Amino acid sequence: MNKTGKLALNAMLAGIIIVLGLTPLGLIPLGFINITTLCIPVIAGTLIMGIKQGMLYGFLFGTVSMLSMLGFGMTAPSMLAANLFAASPALAILMCYIPRLLVPLVAYTVFKKYSAGISAFAASLTNTVMYLGLMWLFYAVSGLDTSKIIALILGTGFIAGGAEAFVAFLLVPPIYKALSRINSKGD
Repeated sequence: MNKTGKLALNAMLAGIIIVLGLTPLGLIPLGFINITTLCIPVIAGTLIMGIKQGMLYGFLFGTVSMLSMLGFGMTAPSMLAANLFAASPALAILMCYIPRLLVPLVAYTVFKKYSAGISAFAASLTNTVMYLGLMWLFYAVSGLDTSKIIALILGTGFIAGGAEAFVAFLLVPPIYKALSRINSKGD
């Protein structure tokens, strides 16, 4: 793909991440937590454009997650994230970025040995486990009562995390194939 094609694809993926991250299209509110579809363009973009671009997509995912948590999105921040932010803004911001930066790393690494679907499933699950795991850890570190949130975190992890990973498993392979065709036509 030539430079113009790469720039256009990067702009398209960045735009999708921003739109999904700041509108109800990408953050499905459950009240206590939000389910996200933002992993899908991050994973697909990483598989097509490589790890360097993937890390930029992951950083953008973290940024829109943080902006949403701060109330700049069209979806209200989750109560759990808002409580953590009130107790420790720095830890809440780390919680937005660390899991999102791991998404492209896991997607890229797993894709070297397995299919796009397996890569997407693993990367999406990494996002969920790390985000919710850090939330629980940071609640404890901040002195917040973790006993009140553990059931919510576990329930969200199993229900939302499983659903997110399954949707990524289904959607990333056809997106990857379509982008691969576009990518190969640009050579």
